[in-house]
Amino acid sequence: MRYETVIGLETHVQLATTSKAFCGDLNQFGEDPNRNISVISLGYPGTLPMLNERQVEFAVRLGLALGCKINLRSTFDRKNYFYADLPKGYQITQDENPICLGGALPIRLAPPKSKAPASATEKRSIQLHHIHMEEDAGKSIHAAGEAFSRVDLNRAGTPLLEIVTEPDLRSAEEVDAFMSGMRRLVRWLGVSDGNMQEGSLRCDVNVSVRPVGQEAFGTRCEIKNMNSMKFARQAVAYEVDRQIGILESGGAVQQQTRQFDPASGTTSALRDKEDAHDYRYFPDPDLPPVVLTPQYVDNIRRNLGTLPWEAFDLVIDKLGVTTEDAILICEDRENFMTFQRFAERHPQPAMLAKLWVNRIMPWANEQKGGISAFPLTPEQLVELHDLVEEGKIAAAAMSGKLLPALLDDPEAKPEALAEKLSLIQNSDGDFLAGLVDEVLTAYPDKVAVYKKGKKGLIGFFMGEVMKRSKGSAEPKETQALLRKKLDA
Repeated sequence: MRYETVIGLETHVQLATTSKAFCGDLNQFGEDPNRNISVISLGYPGTLPMLNERQVEFAVRLGLALGCKINLRSTFDRKNYFYADLPKGYQITQDENPICLGGALPIRLAPPKSKAPASATEKRSIQLHHIHMEEDAGKSIHAAGEAFSRVDLNRAGTPLLEIVTEPDLRSAEEVDAFMSGMRRLVRWLGVSDGNMQEGSLRCDVNVSVRPVGQEAFGTRCEIKNMNSMKFARQAVAYEVDRQIGILESGGAVQQQTRQFDPASGTTSALRDKEDAHDYRYFPDPDLPPVVLTPQYVDNIRRNLGTLPWEAFDLVIDKLGVTTEDAILICEDRENFMTFQRFAERHPQPAMLAKLWVNRIMPWANEQKGGISAFPLTPEQLVELHDLVEEGKIAAAAMSGKLLPALLDDPEAKPEALAEKLSLIQNSDGDFLAGLVDEVLTAYPDKVAVYKKGKKGLIGFFMGEVMKRSKGSAEPKETQALLRKKLDA
């Protein structure tokens, strides 16, 4: 029997606010344990929360980017459960009236590092159920060999957005594409750093399987706290095989919350899966409704600018850039905007993209100001391109020698600098003929082997000419001259 995989995601995004969701504690990763705390984040009786306005702004910004309906009146609820890292005994969240409804995240499905054109990739949108605001819990630390656990409450009260999808994903590859796209989007919008290794972006994966053609969903299992796309892919693949194995053997899948073990690549049961009523949700009496005006929402909408998938479409479909290069260029908003400004004036944007990805972006990564520190003008990059197209300088010499030198001396003229560095190619016929004759005279045995059919030796002869010319011989004319003399 053939089975269909059905997946829904609950993605948690820690917001890049200065303070926490409902108090003034510093919201900063990496501090010593239990440093960024207060009577509110510790859950002292009688303390009252106060909503961080930036959390609302970031929620609306993300919701608008995803095409959600913005709920002009949303409310907070208490999710009640007991755990050591939740000192209040409840989490402030949104249950009945979340701030964002519906929406979708556009994704492209393509093999990793694919160089295929856009027509070879599949575009689709993952439908969302809602986005709600909430606070994070603290962190329990379980050290090997210790009979007790430690609790760090620095994270308690960190502002979160939870993005809940419909059961709309069908494979581990789609999970990967969704998480990659969401990380890119939250960084693009400036609402989160999206660092999965720090827990700024993590997801719970709900997985079920059903026979192909069956409308009813199978019994789902939730895999908690996936903070790596690689682990998420592995966990989904294992869980799908596990559930199919149970059904094929005549058993029934039990609804569970499970955890993933990266070492073994397997999932294991944590507890029976809870339902909403297990958390005894009820309205938070200490927080009034969040009431927004249409003008507030429209002001945020006007400042969204180009979104990542729009940038991706522009770079691939209109500029002809490969999928691999487009992914890297569009990973960062400022990098895309800078590339776009240069590409608009460049005769071959796809060629510029190669230079951008292989030389300019690595240079920018080493600069304190990133790509904003790039000192060259669009006209200078066009001149570099023209030097190659006119045969005055080799492409490798331009990217490997002339560009780095120009970055060190951005006021220099590219052609003058190339001459100073002895990078200008010599296409003088007499000069090239003399070098070719010199090489062929020096290697009569190899000339004889070439004439017997080993045409690959042309590369050897080219290399010898380049050595003697110190790289200045114009390659196309040199090779043509070599073939003419060897094939005579």
